[in-house]
Amino acid sequence: MVIDKLERRFGRFAIPNLTVLLIIGQSIAWAAEWGNPGTVDRIRLVPQLVLNGEVYRLILFLFVPPPLSPLWFLLSMYVFHLMGTALENSWGAFRYNVYLLTGYLATVIVGFLLFPLSSVTNSYVNLTVFFAFATLYPTFEFLILFILPIQVRWLAIPPWIFLALAFFESGWAGKVQVAASVLNYFLFFGVDIFRRIRTGQRSMRQRAARTAAQRKASDYFHICATCGITDQSDPEMDFRYCSQCSGNLAYCSQHLKDHEHVRDPE
Repeated sequence: MVIDKLERRFGRFAIPNLTVLLIIGQSIAWAAEWGNPGTVDRIRLVPQLVLNGEVYRLILFLFVPPPLSPLWFLLSMYVFHLMGTALENSWGAFRYNVYLLTGYLATVIVGFLLFPLSSVTNSYVNLTVFFAFATLYPTFEFLILFILPIQVRWLAIPPWIFLALAFFESGWAGKVQVAASVLNYFLFFGVDIFRRIRTGQRSMRQRAARTAAQRKASDYFHICATCGITDQSDPEMDFRYCSQCSGNLAYCSQHLKDHEHVRDPE
């Protein structure tokens, strides 16, 4: 795979514990905004301002925190740390770095090409971490409102629905933005998803074929008690019922005369 070749060549440059670095940066920015409103606006990614010389925004916009109250901010950072650390432990630092870097580059490129005067959000990068975690650990449970346990794969459904609606209801620029926001996810998981779909379709066809065969095999009026042939497997066959056999048994024309009579034990 390409990622394996890249890791062998550039793996030594991977940044370990990248999730922790992002959390520290967002926490500092959140605290600065809390004490001095407007601080975060000076690090948001606005492409035109970058072109005007404020190059630092290209990096610092990753530290723009979610606009949450203290309790919810701490909770969101805890969840982000849990998910990001799990991904890094599963993939290794290099692949996790590449995953985030791909999402970052896609976000920046689309921002410069389509929204040069707007503020580019980093929330899509964090969202794809959630999608990746839900894919790798679908049965992991979160406590909703600290009470109701729900598996993360179900929590991932509403954001996917939101992105799908945003994609189909927006213009071409919006479609490109949505596609770019999940580019890293599909680069990493697209092949597996395609294989699962093909495997699922094949399993459904096989299951449907078995069901149809079973229904066809059981959908008969007459069956020979000797050879098992039915009026479905051989519509031209003539069947007769033996008056001397117990159980109202039928026989095909080939076994009607020479079969052994079946009688109930006395």
